[in-house]
Amino acid sequence: MKSYFTKLYQYNEWANRRVLKAIESQQVDDEKILSLFSHLLSANFLWLHRIKGLPPPDLELWKTYRIEKLSVLVDDGSRLWNDFIDSTETFNRTLKYNNYVGDYYENNVEHIMMHLVNHGTYHRGQIALLLREKGFTPVNTDFITWDRVVTSQLKE
Repeated sequence: MKSYFTKLYQYNEWANRRVLKAIESQQVDDEKILSLFSHLLSANFLWLHRIKGLPPPDLELWKTYRIEKLSVLVDDGSRLWNDFIDSTETFNRTLKYNNYVGDYYENNVEHIMMHLVNHGTYHRGQIALLLREKGFTPVNTDFITWDRVVTSQLKE
C-alpha cells in the first residue's frame, strides 16, 4: 500500500499545483472558486491531524483563503502528507475520531487516505466547471494525464 499511496499523493500534489497555477496565472478572484480550493486544501490538514492524533489545525474548513495562503497550503500540505507516507509502514488501522461538528466515527486510515484524494478530485472538477462558466480556462487534472506526464508521454 505504501507505493500506492506514494503515487496517489504525488498525483494529488501535481493536480493541486496545476489548479493553483491556473488560478494564479488567470488572476481568478471568484469567491466560490477560491472557497472550494480553500476547502479542498484545508481538508488535507484536518485529516492528517486526525490521523496523527494532533489537535485540529488552525484552519477553517470553509473559509475562503487568498492566493498567497493557498500557495502555502499546497506546499505545506503536500510536504506533510509525503513525509507521513514516507515515515509510515502500515496504514491499515482504525481511526476513532469526532468530525468537525462533533459526530463520532471509526474509519480505516487507508480508506480515509483514498477518500481524501477522491475528495480533492471531486472539488477540482467543480473548480474546473466554475472556471469555464466564469470565462477562465480550466486545467486537466486527470490521473491518467499525470501518469502520461511522469512517464514523459506528454509535456506539461
